[in-house]
Amino acid sequence: MNPNRPARSAGRTVRIRRIRQWIARRRTALVSSALRGAAYATGAGAVGLGFYLIQQRL
Repeated sequence: MNPNRPARSAGRTVRIRRIRQWIARRRTALVSSALRGAAYATGAGAVGLGFYLIQQRL
């Protein structure tokens, strides 16, 4: 075994750390997009329900 060569687990640790940092940097954007999508879905559902109720009365 070569003592100058880093252990295989060290490479995995670095990769995991990089992935976690990437997620942390983009967490705000991901949460923002999810909330925006939920708001659009709620609005579309409310409009659809409104039109359905209007059709039932006519």
